[in-house]
Amino acid sequence: MTEKLNRRAVVARILRDRGDAMAVTGLGNPSFDVMAAGDSPRNFYLWGAMGGAAMVGLGVARAQPTKSVLVITGDGEMLMGLGALATIAVDRPGNLSIIVLDNEFYAETGMQVTHTGRGVDLVGIASAAGFRGATMVRTMQELEGVAAQFYCAQGPTFTCIKISTEPNPAALPPRDGPYLRGRFREALMGTIAHQ
Repeated sequence: MTEKLNRRAVVARILRDRGDAMAVTGLGNPSFDVMAAGDSPRNFYLWGAMGGAAMVGLGVARAQPTKSVLVITGDGEMLMGLGALATIAVDRPGNLSIIVLDNEFYAETGMQVTHTGRGVDLVGIASAAGFRGATMVRTMQELEGVAAQFYCAQGPTFTCIKISTEPNPAALPPRDGPYLRGRFREALMGTIAHQ
């Protein structure tokens, strides 16, 4: 059995070549992981909107079709928003990538086993919903093989990455909602957003 990947190393690799891509994060560890890789006005951290990251990403992708949009979230958050996968697959935004960091546990609420830890296949669900690309990643080599699709593939794409439960140091992003919204909007639209 392959050893599961370190979430921080995975997210750092995903964001290494991001250019001007926008990132929407699910609550908890995905937000902390993106922050640890480097805070940016192009990051929109969802502190408490469990189940909503994929739909926020869809909205951003539809509003800005020339920008790559990544949703980086966890398995628990994605399980709460499964209906979003059907909506995204039907809408078919070519610039949207959904990336699920799957440790098979609800880390934010006490490490209860999620449904992915009991056999639910998120890649299979995304594929059945109609995603153009749905991939399971278990090694860094596999991640290297799909990393470019996050920024240039004809999406929507869905990637589930199996990660370990090993703890990482806290890397807390800003919590001020209006501040995060304002800087993200400016990164999306430029300074005209403030006029």
